[in-house]
Amino acid sequence: MAAYTTIDNPELYFQVKTYTGNGSTQSITLDGDENMSPNFVWIKARSSGQENILFDTVRGVTNWLQSDNTSAEADQNTSLTSFDSDGFSLADIGEVNANTYTYVAWCWKAGTSFSNDASATSIGTIDTTGSVSETSGFSIISYDGTGANGTIKHGLSTAPRTMLFKNRDEGAEGWFVYHESIGNTKRLLLDDTSTTSTSSTFYQDTSPTSSIITLGSNHGCNGPDAMICYAFSERQGFSKFGSYTGNGNADGTYVHLGFRPAWVMVKETGNVNSWRILDNKRDTFNVMTKPLYANLNNAEGSSGHNTDFTAQGFKIRDSDTSMNRSGGSFIFMAFAEAPFVNSKGVPANAR
Repeated sequence: MAAYTTIDNPELYFQVKTYTGNGSTQSITLDGDENMSPNFVWIKARSSGQENILFDTVRGVTNWLQSDNTSAEADQNTSLTSFDSDGFSLADIGEVNANTYTYVAWCWKAGTSFSNDASATSIGTIDTTGSVSETSGFSIISYDGTGANGTIKHGLSTAPRTMLFKNRDEGAEGWFVYHESIGNTKRLLLDDTSTTSTSSTFYQDTSPTSSIITLGSNHGCNGPDAMICYAFSERQGFSKFGSYTGNGNADGTYVHLGFRPAWVMVKETGNVNSWRILDNKRDTFNVMTKPLYANLNNAEGSSGHNTDFTAQGFKIRDSDTSMNRSGGSFIFMAFAEAPFVNSKGVPANAR
């Protein structure tokens, strides 16, 4: 019988880290029992209204993007200055390290470099470079778009179920979100509250395969510019990308994941609503009441969106329409703190 999961310790591939800024320079060490050198770091101020700041090793240190607006990539040399063997280092810019401000960093590991010359390999039509973890199903993909239909190699052996695209050069282009639950004709915007939009110019109405991602001509995913894509394939016991229907009750919807989550992001697809993020380090006990937002620069909330993280998923504990509108369709991304059962058959505890 196959093991329930191949990832007994999710901290090797994803961790949440809270810290306090010092207004100078500091190195942030992750909390896991084993070292994890992150390849993708997403930082959000908790105590102040600051932008969501995203860094990765493929684009390089000091090059940030902001998930809550459409701004092009900026080089901020006093921001994240290095990716370290078990964390990252910061300089003094306020968005990531203002004195006495509190922050959270969401950190993913990829780690294996790849490149693809499409004309030489006949895989895709556009060259790509990046960093990938086959074990955790995560790939960071850099490419120069063409503004015309094309395909790119993603570096994984299984089809991505969720992808985040950003045009690094065009400040008018938002963050495209592909999610398998809404299909290959639609996209959402990570920087926006809007509902789904439909166009064949997004992905040519074609789902990703085990080797390539199909792109249309839209500049949000394939402008004639420098592009970045974060692609996620599902891994049992570690990650889950799906949907649920709200019930509108105080005894809210339960979503089964197969693991105790460390991080969950939720978005309603058919109504104007924000992207809400909960994690296990800012809210260490149930019920959880401290949302942050991918599309807003708001400080951390202190009430509402009552949710429990359980041994196998998450349970909504109120009728708040932002996460539990009656009949509302919601998509989610989730990553594990612990699998429900590890490869040796040992079950995880609830919180």
